[in-house]
Amino acid sequence: MKAAVVTFPGSNCDRDLAVAFQAAGFEVARVWHKDTALPAGVDVVGIPGGFSFGDYLRCGAIAARSPVSGAIRAHADRGGFVLGICNGFQVITEMGLLPGALMRNAGLKFVCRTVTLSVATTQSAFTAAYRPQQDIRIPIAHHDGNYTIDAEGLSRLKAEDRIAFTYAQNPNGSMADIAGVLSENRRVLGMMPHPERATEAALGSADGRGLFVSLMRGMALA
Repeated sequence: MKAAVVTFPGSNCDRDLAVAFQAAGFEVARVWHKDTALPAGVDVVGIPGGFSFGDYLRCGAIAARSPVSGAIRAHADRGGFVLGICNGFQVITEMGLLPGALMRNAGLKFVCRTVTLSVATTQSAFTAAYRPQQDIRIPIAHHDGNYTIDAEGLSRLKAEDRIAFTYAQNPNGSMADIAGVLSENRRVLGMMPHPERATEAALGSADGRGLFVSLMRGMALA
């Protein structure tokens, strides 16, 4: 399986994400934001954390209009997998691949620590390796991670089992404690916590490794 990791000016987790994909068995290609096409044979596109374009205008707003964005949308439209982490989550919501928006943290401060998540659904290629309601420890590092969506949209996410992860103790005011959401076809995942920073015990937690292993297995069966 082949993963493409996109780098924007200001990305700072792109190498970490590439390493996490490689450790799970993916062949990894690196993509620059000015590229207009993805490498041939890409199965999943990873959009990493950081501060793309300095978070000017809105976090992710400029990156969502970079030349590579058209290729990412086309990849998602034809059923390809997309993983957006932290700033990447902001980028793919700005692209319209997921509903809702990421707003300023309720405490108006940057938060950076390891938090406990609950696996809200295992019915996706991203989460199938976990147990239902399993608690996992994953780092967060964000200033605009307050996931917001209207009441109708939230009801739809719940009814369609598209909330992937929730916070055990909400660090940012995110609606319904949401830490990650899935697209309608369940092949796009956006999440604020950083699973790529939790793939080895030496990093403090290896709980994030399950996401990449799950994705490899799920894509092999897709």
